[in-house]
Amino acid sequence: MRIGVALPTDFTRLSQEVNSVDTLIGQVKELADAGLSAAWFTQRFDHDAITVAALAAREVPGIDVGTAVVPIYPRHPIALSMQAQTAQAASHGRFTLGVGLSTKSFVEQTYGLAPHSRVRHLREHLEALRSLLETGSVDFNGETLVAKTSLSASVPGARPRVPVLVAAAAGEHALRAAGELADGALPIMSGPRTLAEYTVPTLTRHTEAAGRPAPRVAVIVSGVVTADVAGARARAEQNMAPYKNLPAYRAALDREGIDNPVDLVAIGDEELLAAQVAAYFEAGATELVYTQTAIGSPEDERRTWKLLGELAARG
Repeated sequence: MRIGVALPTDFTRLSQEVNSVDTLIGQVKELADAGLSAAWFTQRFDHDAITVAALAAREVPGIDVGTAVVPIYPRHPIALSMQAQTAQAASHGRFTLGVGLSTKSFVEQTYGLAPHSRVRHLREHLEALRSLLETGSVDFNGETLVAKTSLSASVPGARPRVPVLVAAAAGEHALRAAGELADGALPIMSGPRTLAEYTVPTLTRHTEAAGRPAPRVAVIVSGVVTADVAGARARAEQNMAPYKNLPAYRAALDREGIDNPVDLVAIGDEELLAAQVAAYFEAGATELVYTQTAIGSPEDERRTWKLLGELAARG
């Protein structure tokens, strides 16, 4: 069982008095020591997730690295390909690029961009990116973007080709794009029932129709081993409150039959977290990306990483 953790796990613990890159790489070393398969980096407004992934891979041999996720706005596919291939060469083939759309309101408010059709832009971005990663060149004229290279865009040593995963909630369009144009999906807010009955079958159908290999299904899940269940639940509820009413996430929650997104979080003892891990793999996940492992104490987080590493080792 492939299990990884998304970093940083707690934004408030990255003090302004420390070097955040050093801190993150130190956490990657802890994940590797705990037996975790991968360290994933979330893109925020501070450090660049792809850069930190590349640095971590150089510092910590043996652990895979990836992004979960980098928004495609405002990154052009040529620029994104440069970064991703550089990370792949630096990691000697241990990097996965996870990308996502972000919400329309976030893109407009943050970058001042009025997005085109979101589905069209996602597909065109993936088509151009795929050409760059597979052939080292692109000549693409779409409705939402243009991408053309006049020189080679290949990075020597960036092998195997960078795998690309697409963040997806409950929308079939994103899953179709992930199946036809990428290597799989990063399902978000998908409970085990949704994963088994909708996400995996939908993704697999589009992948098979496109004649592509079986997809990776790296599910983003949350959980922590802690005795302070009430306190951890309150922190998780605060973290997840924005997702409750965003249409894509609301649809995923409704499909699972739950109202509050915090009900997807495993908070409690080792048996509870182990049961969550088993449920997701039984539902069709090929790997798990754990978030919110810091909603308990620092000791709880290390305890959680240790358990996840043990579960991964058992297979």
